[in-house]
Amino acid sequence: MQLVVLIVYSIVLLALGLWIGRRVETTDTFFVAGRKLGPVLLFSTVLAANIGAGSTVGAAGLGYSHGLRGFWWVGSAGIGTLLLALWIGPRIWRLAREHEFYTVGDFLEYRYGKEVRATVAVLLWFGTLAILAGQLIALAWVLNVVADVPKPLGCLIGGGVMTIYFAAGGLLTSAWVNLVQLVVLVVGFAIALPWALINAGGWAAVAAAIPAGTPLAETYFDFWGGSSSWAYLALLVPAFMVSPGLLQKVYGARDERTIRLAVGASAFALMAFAAVPPVLGMIARVYDPSLANGELALPLVLTVGLPVAVGSIALAAVFSAEMSSADAILFMLATSLSKDLYKRFIRPDADDGQVLKIARLASVAGGALGVALAIVLPSVIGSLSVFYSLLGVSLFVPVVIGLQSRRIGTAEALAAIAGGVAMLIATRLAPWREWSGAGWVGSLSPNTWGLIASVLVCAVVWILRSSRPAKT
Repeated sequence: MQLVVLIVYSIVLLALGLWIGRRVETTDTFFVAGRKLGPVLLFSTVLAANIGAGSTVGAAGLGYSHGLRGFWWVGSAGIGTLLLALWIGPRIWRLAREHEFYTVGDFLEYRYGKEVRATVAVLLWFGTLAILAGQLIALAWVLNVVADVPKPLGCLIGGGVMTIYFAAGGLLTSAWVNLVQLVVLVVGFAIALPWALINAGGWAAVAAAIPAGTPLAETYFDFWGGSSSWAYLALLVPAFMVSPGLLQKVYGARDERTIRLAVGASAFALMAFAAVPPVLGMIARVYDPSLANGELALPLVLTVGLPVAVGSIALAAVFSAEMSSADAILFMLATSLSKDLYKRFIRPDADDGQVLKIARLASVAGGALGVALAIVLPSVIGSLSVFYSLLGVSLFVPVVIGLQSRRIGTAEALAAIAGGVAMLIATRLAPWREWSGAGWVGSLSPNTWGLIASVLVCAVVWILRSSRPAKT
């Protein structure tokens, strides 16, 4: 029954996406939905994009392995989204409206030049494929638990459904499909959490599933979690402030009030949702305290810990979450390749129809590459961390500081990107990580060091350029 529900649900999403896609004939509609998204559609598409593989399967896996501190994976995303709503979003929307930006690359070229646009586009293509793979891995885990579908086939099925409906209509299609997905998601998790907790024997049974006197028992119910929570904040708050997928959804808003209202509401909804998947992951320990892969905790609870009918609704909710985030990632890939690379550097004379065609072809290519990468990568959280780290260290300084000050230019932006990415790679290398267990590198996460390096390198280059004597 559960597999049948997921198949029917997928067919409904495909049909809706293809039907709406018939109305999409211009890049303006494909890229920014004609800049006509109201509060309801903007809220649903932003929230649905933010609740994906990491927020469900990944966060439940963190809850299973580490307990309540798993809250901070989604909670940190909520904080970043709130800052986007109240600070970054309205500022960049005004520029997008005035200068007709379709992508973040448009802003970067307007602010710094084509070199920064090209650099970020290439970097994010690699990073974005990693996060797309993460969504598809989560979809595959659901299908694997429900019907013993092999991981490669599960990735192919999920990737195929998402690619078809997105390629049909871009942001306009996504916004309407995301609204349906969000309703299913909210209903599914609202039913699943209390039912699963009661069926497991209540909170006492969850506590009893952790062996007393073990190191895990001492930290499992610690909400803050110390260094790991700081690491999530450093990784996710900057990323959700400057994510190209979210910024481009903001471009589609009809006015600033819509951004503050809709994106702000989605931020609070994220923080309210943040505890749900980790608690479901903790409940999974009642049924199997020794899962080899913690990311199977959520599908386990929804299949073993719930009646079939209730579990089917909840699994459809998880399926919705992964699908909605996957199409948001594909949105970044398609628009970046067609506008930032093809239109800007390969065919500057391409007309609107040609750019739209390339955007749709890029959707198909990105979906295929995402499926291939998902088959190779082992875990959801691992693949998502690659993307969020790269996103934060490469875009935080150019976008956030660039919106606040005109003092930094192309040299500072490129130096910030290079310094941040170089430090991120250096602090992730195995020899450094082994050496730094009790040293200065180990005191902060690689992503934090990357952000610090990005800001410092930007400042140093700015000081050096400012101190040069004026030419006469």
